[in-house]
Amino acid sequence: MVDAGADWLHCDVMDGHFVPNITIGAPVIKSLRKHTKAFLDCHMMVSEPEKWVTDFKEAGADSYTFHVEATKDPHALIDQIHNAGMKAAVSIKPKTGVEVVLPFADKLDMILIMTVEPGFGGQAFMEDMMPKVKELRSRYPNLNIQVDGGLDPKTIDKAAEAGANVIVAGSSLFKEGINVKDTIALFKKSIRDH
Repeated sequence: MVDAGADWLHCDVMDGHFVPNITIGAPVIKSLRKHTKAFLDCHMMVSEPEKWVTDFKEAGADSYTFHVEATKDPHALIDQIHNAGMKAAVSIKPKTGVEVVLPFADKLDMILIMTVEPGFGGQAFMEDMMPKVKELRSRYPNLNIQVDGGLDPKTIDKAAEAGANVIVAGSSLFKEGINVKDTIALFKKSIRDH
C-alpha cells in the first residue's frame, strides 16, 4: 500500500464486543511495525478503549482513534493518548450526532466520521453522513477529518467536496482488477481539487 502511494496504514482493531467482529490487536501492530515506517493509524472499535492505549503505543501505533460511544470520559482518554505520545482521534458512528465531539474537538488531532456501520467491510457509502463532515470542516478548517466506509472512485468526490482530507479505503482497493496505485492517486487528486 505504501509503495502504491498510501500515506498511512489504517489498522481496524475490533474486539467482538463494541462491534461483532474480531480482528487484530497490539501484537499484530508490533509485527507490522517491524516491517514499515509508515504512519500506523489504529482505529479502535473496542469497548473500554482506555485499557489499550499503552499496549498500542508500545506496539508502535502513531495514532489512536477511539469511538466516542465506547468511553465515559473522552477528555481523559484524549489526554491519556497524547501523554503516551500518539495522535488522538475520535470516531462517531452514523447514528451519533456530530455535536457530541464539539466539547473536546480542539484537543483532537483528527475526527473520523464513519460512512458505514463499523465492524464489517464492503458496505455501501452513506452519503447522508456528509453534512457531519461539512459542519466539522466549517468549524475546524485545519483539523484532519477522516471518512471510513464505502470510499471508492465513485464516492471520493462527495467526501472530498464535504471537506474530508483523510480517506480510508479497504474493499475498493482490494477488489480483483483494481489498480491500487491509480486509485490512490485518484483519491489524492480529489482531495487536492476540493
